[in-house]
Amino acid sequence: MQKTVLVVEDEVLIAMDMQATLECLGWIVMGPTPTVKGALGLMDRELPAVAILDMNLGRELVTPVAEALRDREVPFLIASACVDPVALGGAVFEGVTNIGKPFNERGIATALAALDLPGLS
Repeated sequence: MQKTVLVVEDEVLIAMDMQATLECLGWIVMGPTPTVKGALGLMDRELPAVAILDMNLGRELVTPVAEALRDREVPFLIASACVDPVALGGAVFEGVTNIGKPFNERGIATALAALDLPGLS
């Protein structure tokens, strides 16, 4: 399995920063995409090893993407300033690490390492 990460983020500058950070850490970035529809479309073509999701995507929540990832057994992280992701987006976010915003390279690297993803090349 490749070190692929799906990034779902609607703020262009944040998405670009996250992509650059992840690429520096050796990840292949899918996206970034700013919408639920875009994320689900990318997942239909290729499943990532992991995903990083913003909670609020304009006028929609990322919950359908989180549910699809869970159903396909793909781990994910949240990158959000949201204090209580479970209250906002539902039980699918229970126990999911929130790297917060603003994020930093060390926080992302630590959170990804904590997922202990086997078989990544």
